[in-house]
Amino acid sequence: MDQIVDLVPKERFAMGKSGEKYEYDYLFLAAGVQTSFFGRHEWEAHTLGLKTLAEAQAIRRRVLSNLEKAELTDCEQARRRLMTVAIAGGGPTGVELAGAFTDLVHRSLRDDFRRIDTSKLRVVLVEGSDRLLAAYGENQSEYARNRLKELGVEILTGTMVSDVTEGCVHLADGSTIEAAAIIWAAGTEANPLTSQLGVPLADRAGRVTPEEDLSLPGFPEVFVGGDLVCLVDSRGVPVPGVAPAATQMGRHVAAVIKEECRLEKTRFRDKRLDLRARFRYFDKGIMAIVGKNAAVVRSGKLRLTGFIAWLAWLFIHILFLVGFRNKLSVLLGWAFAYVRDTPDTRIIVHRQD
Repeated sequence: MDQIVDLVPKERFAMGKSGEKYEYDYLFLAAGVQTSFFGRHEWEAHTLGLKTLAEAQAIRRRVLSNLEKAELTDCEQARRRLMTVAIAGGGPTGVELAGAFTDLVHRSLRDDFRRIDTSKLRVVLVEGSDRLLAAYGENQSEYARNRLKELGVEILTGTMVSDVTEGCVHLADGSTIEAAAIIWAAGTEANPLTSQLGVPLADRAGRVTPEEDLSLPGFPEVFVGGDLVCLVDSRGVPVPGVAPAATQMGRHVAAVIKEECRLEKTRFRDKRLDLRARFRYFDKGIMAIVGKNAAVVRSGKLRLTGFIAWLAWLFIHILFLVGFRNKLSVLLGWAFAYVRDTPDTRIIVHRQD
């Protein structure tokens, strides 16, 4: 296992973190995204992101540890800060996190503390635009907002973050939110490797615009996909940065390479680039859960909210698992957790470096 740290498309090789040089006939770059702080990199030291499993574990560790500290302190001001979670970003990540925290305190932790009432955990969701879930319909955005309010989440829309310091979020209107856990879900940017591809970047997020077959302009042997691309497909359909789109891109590139290997042995070998298929995206829709028994789903003209949308979210995720045994195992596990209604989320796992 190695990590690619440098690309030289003109010479067809990549350099690994180990110092190993990797030459290639074809390269498919799908290195994903990282959290974007819009040029304010100093904010990273004071916030938690959610792009990897390690970051998800860090969020759980921070929130549970803060509750333990709140249980022990006699200072009311410190307790309020320890029992406040601020989330910047009202997209699917921020909305799902806010809903998850309410589940955590109302269902998992309600009987675990004697001195504090975990149901009073303050969750503040800050969004710069005028509504949550901007990629969804207005009715769905309003449903998500109302649902989160019912769960006790404080929602600030049309509010920009001006600064983040240790334990404090500063808002553009001059107000502040003191929080011992600050989660940044307000934006992403492409992996820095895109800057080494030798082509113009398509936007401030560092993405690139490939050819219609997903190859890099000027480098037909290099393909890009997933969150790295800013793309409108051959039918004029914008391609979002979601997992189904990345999966379809991977299958398309695999088919292109397989076909070129076949054509290499025929009289069409010199025309194989002209015969490449153009990528066409099939929109399977988007969805987000808003706590237990509630979700929003947008798929084509279909718009769902509430329990039906939550069931759709559940079964669609099970459907795309690999293997019948995995599908059955996850379904039974979720059914047991649903009936039991007390998720096991109380273990604090520390990193072993």
